[in-house]
Amino acid sequence: MKKQKLTRRELLRIGALGGATAVIAACAAPAPSAPAEPAAPAAPAEPAAPAEPAAPAAGKIKDPIPYPDPPPLELGGGEPRRQPISEIVTYKALPEYSEPEWVTKLVNEGKLPPVKERLPKEPQVVLTSGMKDGPGEYGDLWRGFSACPTAGWNRMAGVSAGWFGIESYSVQHQSLFKVGPLFRADQDIEPFPNLAKSWSWSEDGRSLIVNLIEGAKWSDGVPFTADDVIFTWEAYVMDPNVNSMRTLDSFRYGGEDAKLEKIDDFTVKFTFGIPKPLGVYYDLSEYGFVISPKHALEDFHPKFSKRDPKPTYKDFENAMPPDKIPIPTLGPWVPTEYKTDELLIMRRNPYFWKVDETGKQLPYFDEIQYRKGPSGIGRDLCTMAGDCDHTNLENPSSYVNAMTKAQEPDAKFAINWGPELLGYGVEFNFAEEFGTQDDRDRAVRQLNRDLRFRKALSYATDRDGIAQAIMRGPFLRGYAGGLYPGSPYFRKEDVVYYPYDPESAKILLDEIGLRDTNGDGIREWTEGPMKGQPVVLQLLSSEDAQETQSVAEALVNQWAAVGIKINTRVANSTTLSELDTTGNWDLRVYRGGQAFALPSANPAVLAPITKRFGIHQEGDKPRNLMDFEPKLIELIEQFRVTFDSAERQKILSEYQRIFTQNVYHMGVFSGRYGLGLAKRVKNIPVGTPTFLYTWVEDAIMLEQLWTPKDQQLAQNRPNTIPVYSA
Repeated sequence: MKKQKLTRRELLRIGALGGATAVIAACAAPAPSAPAEPAAPAAPAEPAAPAEPAAPAAGKIKDPIPYPDPPPLELGGGEPRRQPISEIVTYKALPEYSEPEWVTKLVNEGKLPPVKERLPKEPQVVLTSGMKDGPGEYGDLWRGFSACPTAGWNRMAGVSAGWFGIESYSVQHQSLFKVGPLFRADQDIEPFPNLAKSWSWSEDGRSLIVNLIEGAKWSDGVPFTADDVIFTWEAYVMDPNVNSMRTLDSFRYGGEDAKLEKIDDFTVKFTFGIPKPLGVYYDLSEYGFVISPKHALEDFHPKFSKRDPKPTYKDFENAMPPDKIPIPTLGPWVPTEYKTDELLIMRRNPYFWKVDETGKQLPYFDEIQYRKGPSGIGRDLCTMAGDCDHTNLENPSSYVNAMTKAQEPDAKFAINWGPELLGYGVEFNFAEEFGTQDDRDRAVRQLNRDLRFRKALSYATDRDGIAQAIMRGPFLRGYAGGLYPGSPYFRKEDVVYYPYDPESAKILLDEIGLRDTNGDGIREWTEGPMKGQPVVLQLLSSEDAQETQSVAEALVNQWAAVGIKINTRVANSTTLSELDTTGNWDLRVYRGGQAFALPSANPAVLAPITKRFGIHQEGDKPRNLMDFEPKLIELIEQFRVTFDSAERQKILSEYQRIFTQNVYHMGVFSGRYGLGLAKRVKNIPVGTPTFLYTWVEDAIMLEQLWTPKDQQLAQNRPNTIPVYSA
């Protein structure tokens, strides 16, 4: 399809309104249409009469309406070239290997072993047949931007290195399987090989035998073996005291917990409760099971440490603080320099275990540089200015400026647009006790669990008004929640869509017993421990996801119109993670994850299968599931083990109906992601999505990107490698 170039007038028409200011203005009371008459002299004030409670709303609650068709929008863009994975990567020994000349100089000086000794017996080979522009040239740096604090490097323990791709390029963000590049594959069940170079199922289908790469080394030169895989399983997945990316109940099939055992130094065996639960490929991928270095971390873990006194679990979580660098990693680059909230530099990993077909050790880029800033909008602006090499356009208020800038003759970046896989909405905390501190918290949780309350907030939300206030035109539209309109499993007839109708909201709130008893415009509880107290809720939004703040500000006004007072709180990623762990929150605006685009990517987040399910966590006491939640669990458990496409569609259609009917999340608007990438960079696959199986950073295979010599930029720390203390 030929890419359509929009005129400046069209761009302005699409985005005549933008940003949080427009949201607030659109939701405020309209200005008078004519000049006001001069005011009469004020009469002496009469004593105020006691306020009368507001009368119950009269009328009928509106029925759901059909979910609308998408507005016409033609932006063009290329489709991915789909190939067998065997045409993209393989594992084999090559006759000879090479590296940057400056690295060879370090070898000659005795500071590194020869490249052949640093590589596995059979390295992963990125094949020329899978490259858009072919094998590349060494040098240059990739310039990124992060709006999240770097809390540390113990990724598998839930510690954030700063997101925005940092985890993908470094840390321990290497897994047995890789699913990010699956948009390029000619199928979507079998993953890309990674640290697991091959695998097979036992005859009864209950055991998965995984063969690891042999001879690979961590970036500090320590060999990688099956012991690292076993340690990651036992120290994180199996230990309920660790805030692991995946907990053991994520691997429970047929009522049985999965088991992992070591066969030899380069072979492990998983055993499951049912035959061939192929969904484990995703659970064992880069967003579920990243391998951590046993030699660097076991002495910090309370169960494995030989120190006296034993370390605590907090010690283990903080075992790799942000300034403790370089860290041992299996990634293509290693963090070597960090200035809090300012700068992060990563240098090439001389032990990285991938090569191209000519024998060049990857990556081609020598350096990664990250600037730090307070908001994700900073990445958009940095890329538009030509100072950053990549941005994920996910905050629609910046779209028009980005599109306008990209069409300038000297623009250093280009934008591609994907399907409707961007979703913003509101999550409710459904835990009755977990994270509660007083009667007020418990009363709010009971409201959240009342379908009438969730429906009332849905009726009170002008979704299309918010969408058009953020960005006028066909880019954004109302969203009910659940599967995104761009998901291959989405069918509009499955959506239960409650229209904007504040009167319906008022009727439902009256039914619950929330009334404005003192005439101040805010409803109060009329029974229970909170009787007489105003209904005031806290709504969280994200510091780095700018548009969550715009949504929150709009909802303050719209929900106030039906008598619900909202206090907003903007928090950074570290604080949001802590609040999620403690369960101490009411409602939060979200930018949705990839599971609502491709449910097979992370089915455990679609229903409360695990005890740490984000919106309904279990504390010391068992959870009290709401009446529809067991059905969601049943459906997703079926989905995890069903690979007939028609049956999978049937399951998710019922899931979507129950989800939206019960307002499990309250969607606000959906739209498209844009992907902005530097023009000078080669080997970016055509049709690369911003966010599908994973974020683009894991989809794009950054180690294969390169820049022609005459377009390369000066590095911050040229000709250096990570140096580890003894």
